[in-house]
Amino acid sequence: MIVLKCPFKAKAQHNSTKQPNVLLIYTDDHRFTGVHALGGQDVKTPNIDALANQGLVFTNTYLMGAFTGATCMPSRAQLLSGRNLFDLDGNGHKIPKEHITIGEMFQKSGYQSHIIGKWHQDNKSLARTFNGGSHIMSRGVYLQDQFRMPLWDWKPNGNYKKEDGYILVYNKAGEIVRRTISKDDKKAPISTEIDGPHTSEIYAESASKFINKRDKKTPFFLYLAFHAPHDPRQAPEKYKAMYPEDSIQLPPSYMPQHPFDNGHMTVRDEKLDDFPRTPSIARKHLSDYYAIITHLDAQIGKVISTLKKTRQYENTIIVLAGDSGLGVGNHGLLGKQNLYDEDGIHVPFIISGKVKGFGKKLKAYSYIHDIYPTICDLAGLDIPKTVTGTSLLPIIKGEKTQVRDYTYHAYRQHQRAYRKGDYKLIEFVKAPDTDHHKNKIISGSRTTLLFNIKKDPWETTNLAFLETHQDILKTLRIEMKEVAEKHKDNKDQLNYPFDFWDYYK
Repeated sequence: MIVLKCPFKAKAQHNSTKQPNVLLIYTDDHRFTGVHALGGQDVKTPNIDALANQGLVFTNTYLMGAFTGATCMPSRAQLLSGRNLFDLDGNGHKIPKEHITIGEMFQKSGYQSHIIGKWHQDNKSLARTFNGGSHIMSRGVYLQDQFRMPLWDWKPNGNYKKEDGYILVYNKAGEIVRRTISKDDKKAPISTEIDGPHTSEIYAESASKFINKRDKKTPFFLYLAFHAPHDPRQAPEKYKAMYPEDSIQLPPSYMPQHPFDNGHMTVRDEKLDDFPRTPSIARKHLSDYYAIITHLDAQIGKVISTLKKTRQYENTIIVLAGDSGLGVGNHGLLGKQNLYDEDGIHVPFIISGKVKGFGKKLKAYSYIHDIYPTICDLAGLDIPKTVTGTSLLPIIKGEKTQVRDYTYHAYRQHQRAYRKGDYKLIEFVKAPDTDHHKNKIISGSRTTLLFNIKKDPWETTNLAFLETHQDILKTLRIEMKEVAEKHKDNKDQLNYPFDFWDYYK
C-alpha cells in the first residue's frame, strides 16, 4: 500500500503552507549496498533504514555514467538539471543558464531554495539555483580531510574567493570557531575528531538550524549534499570501533586484482592503497567505509529528528540518493571509475516523509536524472522542457511497472554497458588516452563481460564465452549500438576527444 498525499499536477501556489517542503539528501560515493535495509550488508544505517521502511525504495536506480574520473561532477549535473549524460554541457562542470535547475524551478514556484554542503559545478549555476545557503564546500581549496574541510559562506552573487574560505575547529574551551586557511595546510587526512567537527556533523547541524529558523510561511527546497562517505573515509573513533577489520565479511565480488586493464586502472581512487588488494586491505577499506556511513546515518537522523520536533516531517517530501557506487575491493577496484553495479553505478534512491510507501520496493529501471522530474511531480510543479529525465510518478502510483525497458551507461572512451531483462553487457576497448602529464598513451583492453544480473547481482560470473549465451550476447550487442546512436553517443556530439565506437570492433 502506498499513501500519496501530494498535490499531483496541482500548480504550486506562492507562499502556501499547503505546498510540501522538499529535503533532497545527496550522499557521495554511496553504493546501493551501503544501506543495510537495501543490501543486507553488515553496515549499520538505522536512520536511513527507517526512511526506507516508511517510504518507497527504488531498487534499480543508476548513474548513467561519466566522461571524467571525478564521476560526482556529472552525477550532480544530471541530478540538478534532470538531463542525461549525453545532454550535459561537456563533463558537467558547467550548467548552462538555459538548462533550468531543480532549485531554480522551486524558486519560480515560490519556494525558498537552500543549499548546504558540496557543490561541484560552476559558481554562476550555484548562484541562480538557490536563494540561500550555508557552509558551501568545493569552492577552490580541498584539503582531503573530513575534519579539516574548507568552507565558504553563501554568496548570492556567486563570487567565491579562495581567501574567503575558512575551517571550523575547536578552541581550547571546546567551542567551534573559524580559522583562516593557511598556506601551510597540507592536503592529507591528518586531523581527527579532537581538532574539529566532521563535515557530516557540520552539514547536519546547519540543516537543522535552517529547518528551525526558516520562514514557515514559505515552503522550502533544501539540497543537503554530504561529502561522506567519499574518501578520506574518516569517522570518529566510536564508529570505527563498530567495525573491527578482522571481522569484516568480504562481498562475493571481492578480488585481489582486476583481471584486465579497464582503461583507468591508475586513476587517483585506485592509488589509495597497494596492489594487489589483499583481504586485509579490502577489509580495512570496508571497515572505514562502513564506519563513515554509520556516522553519516547518525547525522541524517538528527536532521529527520528536527523535522519531526518542528512538526514539519509530515509535510516534507524526503528524498535520499547516492551519486555513485564504489569498489572498496569489489573486482579488485577501490574507486568508482567503472560500470559494474555496486562498484560504480548502482545507487540508493528512497522517497519518504510525506510519501508513505511502507517499505515498498519498486524494481523499475531509473536513472539519477529521473529524480528531478519525479520530485516536481510529487510537489505539484511543472517539469521544465529542458529536463530529459522521466518522471517515476506512474510507477509510484501503480499505473506502470516500468518507464523504460533498459539502461545504458558510458564511462569515458573505454567502457559501455547495456542492461535489459535478466542480463547486462559490459564492453571494454583499448583506446588512446593521456596521462596526468598530458602525455599520449594507449590504455584499456578489448574485453566483453556478460552477466545474468538476476542470478548474479554481484557480477562474478562472465557468461560471454559460453556457447549457450551467444544468441543473447549478439542481441544485446546489436541493441546497445542502436541505443548509443539514439543518445548520439559520439565524440562530435559530446565534444570529447575520443570515441568508444571507433575502437569497438
